[in-house]
Order: sequence, then structure tokens, then C-alpha cells
Amino acid sequence: MTLTMQSYGLGDNSFKAAGELEGITKLVDDFYDFMDSLPEAKVIRDMHKSDLTSSRQKLAYFLSAWLGGPKLYSEHFGPINIPQAHKHLPIGHAESDAWILCMQKAVELQPYKEDFKGYLITQLRIPAERIRIAASS
Repeated sequence: MTLTMQSYGLGDNSFKAAGELEGITKLVDDFYDFMDSLPEAKVIRDMHKSDLTSSRQKLAYFLSAWLGGPKLYSEHFGPINIPQAHKHLPIGHAESDAWILCMQKAVELQPYKEDFKGYLITQLRIPAERIRIAASS
């Protein structure tokens, strides 16, 4: 089956387009590598523990379900409300933009179809903005 822009977001199509858990894990590893290395991301990197092992697993598991795949986060860690989980952090526009920048750079490294790359970043802006709003309230 060939996935198209119109079919992303339906069922597990986005999960498959992202390379399933293996592809999502690679995306998350690249994302955190950029968070470690980009000066623009220092402020959000400093919000994390020095050891990112747990953060990497939690984000990969969250994205698995968020993209229509297995609900690994809830299976391993229980339910989560992403905006509320980040509410205690000082997240404004700069921090949200830094997160998106790291994700954009990580997405560009993936062997995804170009239309999926655009779709994914557009979709990721939604929780990023919800987190920013929750943190500022």
C-alpha cells in the first residue's frame, strides 16, 4: 500500500510511514542528539536529566501511540496528559521553537517520504503549542 498525504493520520498509517517503533526510535535518538548539540536547544536540554535514557524511551513510546501504533507509553508508564506533564516547566515560545527545531532537524535525517516529513512537523506543532499554553497558564 502506498501512503499519501491524505492517508497519514488514519489508523496506523503514520506509524508505518515513520518506520514503526524502529524508525521512531531512530527519530527520537536523532532528536535528543540535536537537543544535546544545538546551542538554541540548551535551555530545553537543561530541563532534562543528564541521562536521557528514560526520556528517549518515553518519547518513542509516546510517539508510537500518537502516530497510531501500539500504545506503549500507557502500557509501560500509565496514562499521560502531555500538556499537564510539562506544566511545571518554564516553556515559552523560544523553548517551543527550540523543541520544534530539534525535531525538524531529526525528521530531515530520516528516510521518510517528503510529504510525510512535512505532515509530521505540522502535526508535532500541535502538542508543542498545547504544552506552551499549559506551561504559561
